[in-house]
Amino acid sequence: MIPKYILSLLVLFNFITSWGQASEYPHDYFQKPLDIPIILSGTFGELRSNHFHSGIDIKTQQREGFKVYATAEGYVSRIKISNWGYGKAIYITHPNGYTTVYGHLKKFNKTIESYLKKKQYEKESFSIQLFPNSDELPVSKGEVIAFSGSTGGFVGAHLHYEIRKTEGAIPINPMLFGFRVADHKKPVFNQLYAYPLSKEAQVHQSANPVKINFTRQKNGDLLADKVIASGSIGFGVNVFDRLDGALNKNGIYSLELILNGRKIYKHQVEKFSFAESKYINLLIDYRHYKKHKQRLQKCFVELNNKLSIYDKQYPELGYFEVVDGETYTAEIIARDFDGNYSSLTIPIVGKLAPIVLPVVEKITDYPVLATAFNKFSKDGVTIAFPKNTFYKNFYLNFKVNVNGSTQIHEPTIPLDKSYTLTFNVDKYTSEERKHLFIAYYNSKGYPSYSRTIKKENTFYTKTKKLGKFALLSDFKSPTITPNNFKDGQWMSKYRYLKVLIKDNLSGIKSYRGEIDGEWILLEWDLKKGVLVYDFNDKKLTGTKHQLKIVLIDNANNTKTYTATFYRK
Repeated sequence: MIPKYILSLLVLFNFITSWGQASEYPHDYFQKPLDIPIILSGTFGELRSNHFHSGIDIKTQQREGFKVYATAEGYVSRIKISNWGYGKAIYITHPNGYTTVYGHLKKFNKTIESYLKKKQYEKESFSIQLFPNSDELPVSKGEVIAFSGSTGGFVGAHLHYEIRKTEGAIPINPMLFGFRVADHKKPVFNQLYAYPLSKEAQVHQSANPVKINFTRQKNGDLLADKVIASGSIGFGVNVFDRLDGALNKNGIYSLELILNGRKIYKHQVEKFSFAESKYINLLIDYRHYKKHKQRLQKCFVELNNKLSIYDKQYPELGYFEVVDGETYTAEIIARDFDGNYSSLTIPIVGKLAPIVLPVVEKITDYPVLATAFNKFSKDGVTIAFPKNTFYKNFYLNFKVNVNGSTQIHEPTIPLDKSYTLTFNVDKYTSEERKHLFIAYYNSKGYPSYSRTIKKENTFYTKTKKLGKFALLSDFKSPTITPNNFKDGQWMSKYRYLKVLIKDNLSGIKSYRGEIDGEWILLEWDLKKGVLVYDFNDKKLTGTKHQLKIVLIDNANNTKTYTATFYRK
């Protein structure tokens, strides 16, 4: 075990290093985006599905409508409105070379809201992306630019906040700019695994990853059970951090591996590019995650992993050789941004032993060579993988079932890029084809629409998912139900008009609303399944008005709803 004084020196060195990195960024330039206590539900670099979290998520006390302030002077350079992702989001470019991002907003200030709605009505679209000129929407530091909300998919109320380097749109940890959040809690180790990393390597006579138990000692340190191994091995841990005032399991800031007093691995989430974020699936044990919904962070760098978060001054990259008859002490240290750390000591004994539990690979008729183009066809189904879709060679499990569903391996292997899945639809009539779509089945067996491109005799989709797919038919139209009014009702005292919408299978593709034959801006609240129109958008002429809403699902079923209402 590493002596306490050495650990103290390491902590001091890490603090000095972190301070040096933080000093690269201005500390007094950006103010807080909210005037409530800053408590986080999500930290920068946190492990998310197929990506790293690119900002911080600030709790808003489970409420919407808090004033959101421009954290520095600049101009609105981008507005993006979507039912998914960041929902209603605003981007402000600052003269110091950085851009701030504010996501999941409820609405904007009057000036920005007026600019936005004018563009939405011009394009007749709720979802929109705008890039104003630098002189169109200037903002001052501390100006109210928006109000917090919960837009963008099925998210709770909070504010997503980012700081990006404008050139290259590189997200950077906002904490490095002087933001402070109370944090006196150490990261928590939850699980430890040892990985044989060479062909002849073994841990406890297994060529597969092995779970290693550990216990807390009287002095608070964590000590793992003795690891018996030989060959090249590495470690992976499930670890999280908590901040003051919240129970959320947040991400850590850095992870290190020290072997016999010498550091051989470190990664730290200071910044990253969006293009590299997909390599998170090589940082984690992807197979373990898909099977157990738990992310193990590897303390070694996989081949083809191009993440920039790794400290390149440690050429071992977390790999080390265990020799028969030798003993080793490994130490894994997890830190949060405030310097709180936890360490886990692992005693290792080298013992050359036969492998009792080898890696078992099922050999199939579909070998995949990662660096080559691979194409396979069976019973009217074709799959085509561009070269470098996968990171490693393997045998693909590919079968077409009697009911027409298709199994494309298991969703336990990460993909670098999308592949094409094609179904032959010769046996279907032209009318049947109108209502067919390609569906993907999730881990619970529920189908969901996969974007389907239709050719004359084939339908195809581009996807990064492995698992079960099928061609499904949907002949049932979506439904539209008035929510806060009835046909023929007076609505002079109403601010909003609301209708409930729902689809049974393929999902809603598009909607259009009109009043008296003119397009209206309907906002889709996904969580409530409600379309909402704001009567303040424009003044209506006359008192009797005709409402028309048209829904189209992804299988081309259409539903039209009409109603009359009265309003002065």
